[in-house]
Amino acid sequence: MNTLVFVGAVAALLIVGVLYQQIGVLRQRKRFAAPGRLIDVGGHRLHVTCAGSGSPVVVLEAGIAASSLSWSVVQPGIAAFSRVCSYDRAGLAWSEPPSCPRTFDRIVQELDAMLANIAPRETYVLVGHSFGSFVVSAFAMRHATRVAGLVLVDPATEWLTATPRRARLLSGGRTLSRVGALLAHVGVVRACLALLTGGAPQAPRQFVRVFGPTAARTLERLVGEVRKLPPEIHPVVQALWCDPKCFHAMADHLLALERDREVIAAVAPPREVPLVVISSGDQPPEQLAVHQRLAHTSDAGRHVVARRSAHWIQFDEPELVVDAVNALVDAARRRQPPRSHATFSEGER
Repeated sequence: MNTLVFVGAVAALLIVGVLYQQIGVLRQRKRFAAPGRLIDVGGHRLHVTCAGSGSPVVVLEAGIAASSLSWSVVQPGIAAFSRVCSYDRAGLAWSEPPSCPRTFDRIVQELDAMLANIAPRETYVLVGHSFGSFVVSAFAMRHATRVAGLVLVDPATEWLTATPRRARLLSGGRTLSRVGALLAHVGVVRACLALLTGGAPQAPRQFVRVFGPTAARTLERLVGEVRKLPPEIHPVVQALWCDPKCFHAMADHLLALERDREVIAAVAPPREVPLVVISSGDQPPEQLAVHQRLAHTSDAGRHVVARRSAHWIQFDEPELVVDAVNALVDAARRRQPPRSHATFSEGER
């Protein structure tokens, strides 16, 4: 009898959780409608939002599990001098779940399909953060004549070297993402985020610690980064991450990074495309050296160190990203390359 009571109680909790989740989904769709439009890229649609006017068109590519919202501070600054578009890869934020397995090649193809729809026959200045740096660099390799410049914001080049520790982190990240999707389906993620932002942060933090110290530290770091966004963006991020598809998308991207590491490692920006690499100030010297060498693969390349920034430079020092884009846009309009092989730090600007 006790077993039946326990099973019944668990079933009742699950039903309540699912109902809580579904009601929350209906409410958030009304409150946080997609600000942009959905573009069909072959079986599913990607959400893209654009602002400003002028050419070349600036395209913002987010990090591995991030979305167009990660450019909320940078995009308005760029819109002041050119047209700028940010988008969500399949499954993230307002984009639809993918209709086919995620591979790095497919991700680059979908960027191409999206651009063909929103800005055909245009040239682009492509900006990529972290994992997004690989995506825009691969696009530039395939379509060098269509790219007027590249800005790589703290490219995650360290992840291109396989180590047992990184393999464990990627595997663990996928597992946590799948668990997160399951918990989102039954309303647990929504409840935890509501507690986290509603004055009772210890409850969700204690819950996450069940999955180990790495998961707990990751939560603290992500929450800290999100808080750097404008306050009006916070509830939007919270609502979007209550959707299970975002967790599935994160797992898919982590798997693509692991499986296609050699393909990604072979990506190199074309020498003829002007390039700016912006490194975070907390990078170790050996990683700064890698970024500097990457910048100098371009005949018109430069390396910037954001001394006051951690990995999310677009939150900590957004002006560095805007200035780098502005220089490339201006150079493209004047048909002159930016200063060649100039390496300087934020303090020397």
